Amino acid sequence: MKSFIRQFFDIKFWKFILVGILNTAVGTGLQFLFFNLFGWNEWISSLIGYILGSILSYFLNKYFTFKNSEKGWKPVARFALNIAICYTLAYTIAIPLTKWICTANSLTMFGWSVETFAGNCSMIVGSCLFVAFNYIGQRFFAFKEKN
Repeated sequence: MKSFIRQFFDIKFWKFILVGILNTAVGTGLQFLFFNLFGWNEWISSLIGYILGSILSYFLNKYFTFKNSEKGWKPVARFALNIAICYTLAYTIAIPLTKWICTANSLTMFGWSVETFAGNCSMIVGSCLFVAFNYIGQRFFAFKEKN
């Protein structure tokens, strides 16, 4: 078990975190911009932010984090499938759960309505879930090392 934990949290994990910080700054920044300034809903705002952030993530994780040299469409397809699955799982859980918690408890701050506060919170919760799902998917599926 210790060996698995050491292997799971190796240098690739820390590189993934570094890339994730940059990717998150881009994708999440765009999400909140679209949601709060353009008035788009949580689904559209987060989807567009993730698409744009994922393009950056693909190249950084392929060449920097996982040093994957596989050519062609297969790594792109696996990456896109992984992103789609992780996004769907994360936000299918985060949006309804966060809206339910915030609405049931009338949670708000910053002078926002409960709905706006819940929307912003759901994107944060969804982002956290996405990171966890995405690391596992990228490491063990999208950029899996060939033995």
